Amino acid sequence: MNISLSTPSLTASVRTLGGELVSLKDQAGTEYIWQGDPAFWSGQNPILFPIVGSLKDGQVDIGGQAFGMNRHGFARQSEFTPAGQGPDYAVLELRESPETLARFPFPFVLQVRHQLLENGFSTTFAVENPGPAPLPFCIGAHTAIRCPLFQGERFEDYELAFDQPEDADTLLLNAQGLLRDGGTEPMLCGGKISLDYQAFQRLDTLIFQGLRSQRVSLRHRASGRGVSLDFQGFPMIAFWTKPGAPFLCMEPWQGCAAYTGETGRFQDKPHVLTLAPGERKELRYAFTLLDA
Repeated sequence: MNISLSTPSLTASVRTLGGELVSLKDQAGTEYIWQGDPAFWSGQNPILFPIVGSLKDGQVDIGGQAFGMNRHGFARQSEFTPAGQGPDYAVLELRESPETLARFPFPFVLQVRHQLLENGFSTTFAVENPGPAPLPFCIGAHTAIRCPLFQGERFEDYELAFDQPEDADTLLLNAQGLLRDGGTEPMLCGGKISLDYQAFQRLDTLIFQGLRSQRVSLRHRASGRGVSLDFQGFPMIAFWTKPGAPFLCMEPWQGCAAYTGETGRFQDKPHVLTLAPGERKELRYAFTLLDA
């Protein structure tokens, strides 16, 4: 089921399968969310929960028992239940089921609120622990923005610009999608990255942690048009595309893929959050459209 949202300046669509915001259009009808194409990638804006990235050997140790999960977890393939709606917002909810308990043995409540703003949208993840034991989890976004946005532009005409001067390395993945222990490469110097498909063909994903910045813009270098992402509160930010594909995923992460040398225990995963019984945690990110 799709839920339509609107304001005087924006329209959007939210899908209950995966709990995703799958369309965002301005008054001129420009679509900002990648609409999916199996020739490149059929995804659009998946929610990453209760893991981010890949597990070592596809398994994770929870309480001494091995549980298997596919990359990025199961929320993106789950049907969410509408839990609240207005003209400019929708709240969707996912709870544990026999299918999730077989892969992640915890009761949980995951609420996702998509809210249209004056010139963009925000998504708030709220995770609650209704169970009697501590609840560990990771969570993240995987929002695919159309790039280029307008006719006559090229992917290479765009850049990523952070709001603070940065000098940071990207973390490196191996062929299995695991982070290499100690593997980094200089990538972010001065706070800007000029987009180039060759970098993604070689590295697959650009992954940063511990940045000073709380905002990053994807913008056309000449016109300044694009989007800005506020990822305050998330310890990691990643960028991904397929070579030749007209989109760029902008991904605030609370968690990441397994490291090649990690223990395999869920509680040892980098940036994992753990909720006490009855505790609730919220994380929010927001996109703003850049007109110039």
